[in-house]
Amino acid sequence: MPDAPATGLTDELKATIQNAYSTWLGRRGFNARRGQRQMIADIARGLTENDRLCVVEAGTGTGKTAAYCLAAIPIAKARDKRVVISTATVALQEQVALRDLPDLKSHADLDFSFTIAKGRSRYVCLQRLDDRLTYDPERDRLFGPPEAEHLKIYRRLETAFDTGTWDGDLDNWADGVPAKAWMPVTNDRAGCQGRRCRYYHQCPVFRARADVADADVVVANHDLVLTDLRIGGGVVLPNPAETIFILDEAHHLPDKTRDQFTAHAALRGCADWLKQVASSIETMARRFEAPREVHRARERLAEEAGGVEDLLAAVGTIVGELPFEPRDADTETHRFPLGEVPEPLAETAEPLGRSFGGVAAILDELSNDLDDVGEGNLDWPNAEQAESWRPTIGQLAGRAAGAEALFSDYGHSSSASAARWVTRGLADRREEIELTSVPLMPGEILKDRLWSGCHAALATSATLCALGTFDRFRESAGLAGSVRESRIASPFDFARVATFSVPRMRAEPSQAQDHTEEIASLLPDLLRLEQSALVLFNSWWQFNAVVESLPDDLRSSCRLQGEASKQRLLRDHTEAIDQGQPSYLFGLASFAEGVDLPGDYCRHVVMARIPFAVPDDPVDQAVAEWLENQGRNPFMELSLPDASLRLVQACGRLIRNENDQGRITLLDRRIRTRRYGESLLAALPPYRLEI
Repeated sequence: MPDAPATGLTDELKATIQNAYSTWLGRRGFNARRGQRQMIADIARGLTENDRLCVVEAGTGTGKTAAYCLAAIPIAKARDKRVVISTATVALQEQVALRDLPDLKSHADLDFSFTIAKGRSRYVCLQRLDDRLTYDPERDRLFGPPEAEHLKIYRRLETAFDTGTWDGDLDNWADGVPAKAWMPVTNDRAGCQGRRCRYYHQCPVFRARADVADADVVVANHDLVLTDLRIGGGVVLPNPAETIFILDEAHHLPDKTRDQFTAHAALRGCADWLKQVASSIETMARRFEAPREVHRARERLAEEAGGVEDLLAAVGTIVGELPFEPRDADTETHRFPLGEVPEPLAETAEPLGRSFGGVAAILDELSNDLDDVGEGNLDWPNAEQAESWRPTIGQLAGRAAGAEALFSDYGHSSSASAARWVTRGLADRREEIELTSVPLMPGEILKDRLWSGCHAALATSATLCALGTFDRFRESAGLAGSVRESRIASPFDFARVATFSVPRMRAEPSQAQDHTEEIASLLPDLLRLEQSALVLFNSWWQFNAVVESLPDDLRSSCRLQGEASKQRLLRDHTEAIDQGQPSYLFGLASFAEGVDLPGDYCRHVVMARIPFAVPDDPVDQAVAEWLENQGRNPFMELSLPDASLRLVQACGRLIRNENDQGRITLLDRRIRTRRYGESLLAALPPYRLEI
């Protein structure tokens, strides 16, 4: 922690929190919930005592958003700190910012300001939008000419922004924008011209940043929090040392951290964009009549990147001799045991890392020179064009830094600190080889960059405990020492409103064909038990095989993942139920969490099998290998706890509020025939069992 512990939870602060809670209950006409009251008290103590770190699992229906806000905001105000509430999904982020915080501010007698913060990629870049609408290949060097359909979208975006009916936030554009159309009109830090941009005062990003700088409470998401920590902390969000972090949906935090600190490099892609770097520098030299700075950059670049193409080819040759295993229909993978890269590959990767680092440094210096030209500190011919070049150079510098990170990691890979693998497949009809490095222990990153640097923090979710303990979460999230732990039971009477059943079955999932055929024979009768259902699978193969076997009358009522966007499927599903028609949602893991289907929208959850991780995931394979190398049991410490969490999350789709009821069916007999089944059942809410 960056500063000495505060004086603890004073009587005055207790009274402020209690008054805010009772005022909010009274004005909203709510009765106090025992679990919510306990959660407020546990968080208040956790954020003010010992290491000021706490972990709270709050069952569905606890009212955890109100609880952590009512505890954290008064503490932050009293300590002259700020609050960052971080969620894993945009949906919850907007719920907190647009519904929960306005409600508390209006009804709890708490004086605070708040705003929502998102990454740059969620906002339109007005300069890039203008570039797309008035396409000029000399000015818009990052993308080709826009497609006709995209131009129609861009004109609508421009008109809506100019008339004030849209604020530039992608999430506030009702129709959505296809990713291929959105990418050319958003931006990143490297491509942004900042105050020199002619649209600076209208820019949606900087308007949002100004709100963040002034707000007492900032509602962010895990990706943005981790991005800010990766670039030093306090750059986009408040200074961590002056901030209380509330990390909702915290079970996603370790995986989000892995994603944020993962390094990739594609060999052909690296060679292609290096040619783009050389071409861009040559064009700059002509455009600006070869000023000293560009001439020097051109010479240094030729020297720094001179041997890169041969080194990339050498990497391709070394990798080509490795034994690959099929990953899917189009790609194959080789994973390095214990993350240790063979010596010939490491010896080739190390100088590549140095070269790409040198290229990144040259481009960064050139970007700074362009800044100086724009500000009048350097006198270049055609200086008015300098600003239009900065995004191109910034983007290329970012690509170089990414390649440097990957190849430097492969060049120093003697420790099992990362999962490393190579993927080979086709891209644009040509073979492409991609190298990947993923940190094995995201908890070490979180411990170093978040927990040790923030003023205080709460990690909370409806599912943090695996098999009844916080051990798995604490290790994966890097939480050790005096962390306050608390489990708040759901107020719902699960035994009365929900049944968990396991039909008698002959086949186990290991007997893939027989198990799939048995599911196909049982599913029609199971679906006809209720008007609505959510059916979850672990593999696309089984998903497709079962769907193909459905009778026509049922198939016409099914909404299948992959047939339309998730939002569209959910909308069609709820509309069908509202019209009195049956509807059944079919999906994989992404439908087992974050899908809110209260009441009649979900009366039955059907799971094809216990949700153990897919066995060919290279990160899980690497973690299991690392545990085995330490003499530990990867099944008991990794596979089983993670499956337990996923099972609880999937079951949680059924009961969303006190009026819900229904049934859960698991088509996997292992939960009653294997020894670990008792542990999985014990970790579930107290459903009425039919096994």
